[in-house]
Amino acid sequence: MIPFIDVYAINARFENDFKIGFQNFLDSSYYILGNQVKAFEQAFAAYCGVTHCIGMGNGLDALRLILEGYKLLGKLKDGDEVLVASNTFIATIIAIKQAGLKPILVEVETEKFNFDLLALKQAITPKSKAIMPVHLYGQLAPMEEINALSKEYDLIVIEDAAQAHGAKDGGGKCAGNLGNAGGFSFYPTKNLGALGDGGAVTTNDDALAAVLRKLRNYGTSSKYVNDVLGFNSRLDEIQAAFLNIKLPKLSADNDFRREIAKRYISEIDNSKILMPNYDGTENHIFHLFVVRVENRNEFQQYLNDNKIGSLIHYPIAPHQQNALLELKDLNFPITEMLHNQVISIPISPVMNEAQVSRVIEVLNRY
Repeated sequence: MIPFIDVYAINARFENDFKIGFQNFLDSSYYILGNQVKAFEQAFAAYCGVTHCIGMGNGLDALRLILEGYKLLGKLKDGDEVLVASNTFIATIIAIKQAGLKPILVEVETEKFNFDLLALKQAITPKSKAIMPVHLYGQLAPMEEINALSKEYDLIVIEDAAQAHGAKDGGGKCAGNLGNAGGFSFYPTKNLGALGDGGAVTTNDDALAAVLRKLRNYGTSSKYVNDVLGFNSRLDEIQAAFLNIKLPKLSADNDFRREIAKRYISEIDNSKILMPNYDGTENHIFHLFVVRVENRNEFQQYLNDNKIGSLIHYPIAPHQQNALLELKDLNFPITEMLHNQVISIPISPVMNEAQVSRVIEVLNRY
């Protein structure tokens, strides 16, 4: 069986260093917001090319606290509209709603599974105050066009970079440094994954960073001094230690994923399978390799029968979820089509050449 993703094998590469890191963590007796978190924040900020990285408990909190931070700074207020792609993972929308803001879903296009830019511009109203582009599956959203719209309409740009650690635009700028702030997840299956939950915010905004450092820790500016009503969402010290060990390998792992993607795109030749659009640059880190098929249930069963793992990201569009009943009357035909067709096939930095060849062979025979 070729697993969809072998998290054990990915982390086994670092096992000895993890054991040393855990022992150092244990010996330090400093388990919350210690030196490992500080070291990771500095290293990841440098990696992304930003001034600040603020560790958070998870990716959802990273996005929500950015919005909460801008509310405290007077740049957002309850009820303001935030534009977001209609095919995103529901967490993006949850963050907007939990911050007291209104998500405005925007239809997407089929080439890169991202904003239909004409629909995005048409969705802007006087109540629009922010755009939250999602670098879905690891491919950068059209940030040049999004930033142009943000300047024209005075909108804050908040990147949902949960799947895009290390993706770069044509000028070499990384995800998390392409808007006003970016939210990351370090869920174990991410390209940079912890051994549990974790997240971070990246930004060049000094005022936002200062507010976020308070918000993540009960709103405190110093011990028992609470300036605002905050949250408890701190990157765990032990997870930071693991991330510090894995970060130096991230770029090489991303390159390896791209090489697999290039083989898939050049060698899979089957009219029943629609391949993703990829221009060969670093704007995609292939957190997921997503293809489209008409009869997905049949295709997934075929993969299972041939011992090829797969997952569906995501089977239900956000506006069709019971958790978002207020959106149920919305109509996004392209989004709905994509959610009925997309399926992710194996791609990871621990796949070997024989496994990649086997996936190609099986897909070509479908």
